[in-house]
Amino acid sequence: MKQLFAVTMAIALVIGTGAFSSLNSKRFKVKTVVIDAGHGGHDPGNLGTGRYKTREKDIALKIALELGRIIQENMPDVKVIYTRKDDRFIELSDRPAIANKNDADLFISVHCNSGPKAAYGTESFVMGNSNVPGNLEVAKRENSVILQESDYLEKYDGFDPNSPLAHIFFANMQSAYLENSLLFADHVETQFKDRVGRHSRGVKQASLWVLWKSAMPAVLVEVGFLTNPTEEKYLNDNLGQVYIASGIYRAFRDYKKDIESIE
Repeated sequence: MKQLFAVTMAIALVIGTGAFSSLNSKRFKVKTVVIDAGHGGHDPGNLGTGRYKTREKDIALKIALELGRIIQENMPDVKVIYTRKDDRFIELSDRPAIANKNDADLFISVHCNSGPKAAYGTESFVMGNSNVPGNLEVAKRENSVILQESDYLEKYDGFDPNSPLAHIFFANMQSAYLENSLLFADHVETQFKDRVGRHSRGVKQASLWVLWKSAMPAVLVEVGFLTNPTEEKYLNDNLGQVYIASGIYRAFRDYKKDIESIE
């Protein structure tokens, strides 16, 4: 396993530099976006602790569909693709594969957070090696979906989502798209803070499999903590979901404008 990851990382770092240069050296259009609603089917994701009995998979799907609807309504030239449009289980490896197959220009994965009851706010993750304790816990939790797949040891080359060391091996694999991923993530958190009125916990880096395998800029958005009763109530409210989706849409609009203005 160590040799496999080491070789893969070396290749990625060599090729990545060229890919990054190409990505930023010419003007292009953001034509296709893939929206990924986290979890689904027999994987409920994080669970709320209040009277709503919230399941992450349901909130993520509602926000993802609303986000796609707003994009299609306001940007008919942009193709919107969903990893799922209903309550079904999509294997972790298949989510970025859908984006790669469709030559997506951006991958957005929507999730809900969990933590101490007092924890609240939004945060957006890009692929990186800054696995400080809090970020590592998010990475381990999101990557643990792998364990629900029967052949995960073979499919994921022996990757153990519970091992901190394993997360380090592929932390630099999306370096070719890091700058643009950070740009979009920053737009998301700015919109949440300045327009939606949410508390932003900022843009962070973590070793997330779903971002690592995406061959384009990719961001995982944690829209709030289901373990916080106040946020759980907000995320269950239809208007709250529209506000969140609208914030991500405006971030996408601003990101698209920025990217398409690059000479």
